Amino acid sequence: MAYKVLALDIDGTLTNSEKKITEKTRTAISRAAGQGVKIVIASGRPVQGIREFARQLNLKELDGYILSFNGGRLISCRTGEIIHDMKLPLQYLPEIYALSRQYGVNLMSYEGDNIITEKPEDEFLAIEARINGLGIKKVDNFLEYINFPINKCLMLGEGDYLADVEKKVHAALSDRLDVYRSEPFFLEILPKGVDKAKALEGLLDRLGCDRTELMACGDGYNDLTMIRYAGMGVAMANAMTQVKEEADYVTTSNDEDGVAAAVEKFILE
Repeated sequence: MAYKVLALDIDGTLTNSEKKITEKTRTAISRAAGQGVKIVIASGRPVQGIREFARQLNLKELDGYILSFNGGRLISCRTGEIIHDMKLPLQYLPEIYALSRQYGVNLMSYEGDNIITEKPEDEFLAIEARINGLGIKKVDNFLEYINFPINKCLMLGEGDYLADVEKKVHAALSDRLDVYRSEPFFLEILPKGVDKAKALEGLLDRLGCDRTELMACGDGYNDLTMIRYAGMGVAMANAMTQVKEEADYVTTSNDEDGVAAAVEKFILE
């Protein structure tokens, strides 16, 4: 099978444990693009946290794509066009805010290149800011401040406690919104039906490609939908057990250039 689209998660997949794209991985992706393969960086990160990796892979010149917010937004790197954009309905924000106050967890979202929060000193928020190269903007009242479109909210807290909060928030909101943890300390709240596979399906239609022509690489639970959907779903050796079980192929780890190994095996001529 000649794969025409390559979708790559970032953390634990495209990047190694130092959050860097190795030269070997970069070269393999560049060679695939040289054969006409469209490259998509598909991550739960906000757009701002993906742009530097897109620059390193020359996706503007290569006509690649950024798929951010776990499929909430899809952007053409060449033109900047927003192809797909799912917003969190603001009618649910008062309930989300009330739940964060009820369970004593910090709440955040994004505005431009900043994180918006009432509690900027939060240690877990600092992780999100550092990983994505974002600033932190303190607001007096999150609910009153957010009067513009947003893609998602995050609740932040210590892992064991947030696991319990997740169950309660899921019970309260899951009939209208998607609720899941992307990290032990991050509880994501997104529009219903946001996932990487659905956004990639729209892109494939736009490109005139079939799902059998898609190869997708990932390691986490938020990668499962695209790994199941793709003609070749590749799990990293460091992936969650369920991800490896459902993948078509398990490559080496992100610290062993697993993406490069998979690209060399299935795409490069």
